[in-house]
Amino acid sequence: MKQEVFLPEDYRPAEDEPFMNDRQLEYFRRKLIAWKADLLDDTRDTLEGLQESTRNIPDVADRASEETDRALELRTRDRQRKLVAKINSALRRIDEGEYGYCEVTGEPISLKRLDARPIATMSLEAQERHERREKVHRDD
Repeated sequence: MKQEVFLPEDYRPAEDEPFMNDRQLEYFRRKLIAWKADLLDDTRDTLEGLQESTRNIPDVADRASEETDRALELRTRDRQRKLVAKINSALRRIDEGEYGYCEVTGEPISLKRLDARPIATMSLEAQERHERREKVHRDD
């Protein structure tokens, strides 16, 4: 059983403390859980909205507009579903003690990067190399 970590409300991870100490891990865990809860709330709202808006619209233009809106909403939800999977993966990495380290180099990922994108799995340098390689292969 894990021990509860006290985290002051104004806590922000700092470079001058040990990397991925209990407080930093708890900070990112809470950030990820809150983000996931927001996404799931949005998904629930969307499902309720889609169920309510299954009415028959006689005007063809209005119906087409409604269908376009629904398709866009469903694409957005699909992206959010993938994001929830990445959040779950990040939470798993926290539990396994792998969170915060680049999956390519094994080096720590900067706290600023993790704070901006808590699901990051690569350091900024490794991510940029990856994207450059991807671009080269796409341009072939």
